[in-house]
Amino acid sequence: MAIVSNTVIYLDGDVVLEAFFAFDDALSSRRPTVLINHTWAGRDDFVAEKAKKLAALGYVGFAVDMYGKGVLGSDPEENMKLMQPFMADRAMLQKRMKAALSAVKLMPWVDDSKIAAIGFCFGGLCSLDLARTGVDIKGVVSFHGLLNAPDNPQGTAIKAKILALCGRDDPLVPTEQVLAFEQEMTEAGADWQLHTYGHTLHGFTNPLANNPAFGTVYQPAADRRSWLAMQNFLTEMFA
Repeated sequence: MAIVSNTVIYLDGDVVLEAFFAFDDALSSRRPTVLINHTWAGRDDFVAEKAKKLAALGYVGFAVDMYGKGVLGSDPEENMKLMQPFMADRAMLQKRMKAALSAVKLMPWVDDSKIAAIGFCFGGLCSLDLARTGVDIKGVVSFHGLLNAPDNPQGTAIKAKILALCGRDDPLVPTEQVLAFEQEMTEAGADWQLHTYGHTLHGFTNPLANNPAFGTVYQPAADRRSWLAMQNFLTEMFA
């Protein structure tokens, strides 16, 4: 087994985007593929490593670029400036996610009938918003993602199966947002699950997260359990 990785350029209108992808070159056939959506910091090494881990599981890992080639935030203030336009214009966010979906379907290793999406923090919301558009993909997984519904409701059934993985004490995802999400998913006819990890804050999958005042703290048990939950979910999706 050898994990091959590289970058690929794609477009959303005039915006040049650069994804990172990885796959196992020991496999010769087309295979299931997982889009990986980054945090508010941009397409960084964190999601690149997730792409490699997914490649080792037999998938194509495709780390989406939401901000533009080479655009990364360097601190929370800059990250917020990068993320905020997409939070304010969810139609733009959804269009950019669809551009990534179109790009990954062109790759020769991809079985375009077996595509899922995962995401972390802001990326969790990106994955959920892709599902909210009603696209025909297998499923999405949100890791400590924002759950608030978009202001441009699609009015279409959600075809993708949904798995949301949340920290019970996440200050960015209060209980009322979780309850509203459950209601939204039910009304959309989605096949949805929500796993809540006790004594767990935001950013629980990120070993560098250590800011209790901001609400982001790494939680090794939740990190391990959520990754296993995702693996089980993907196995079911792609059966």
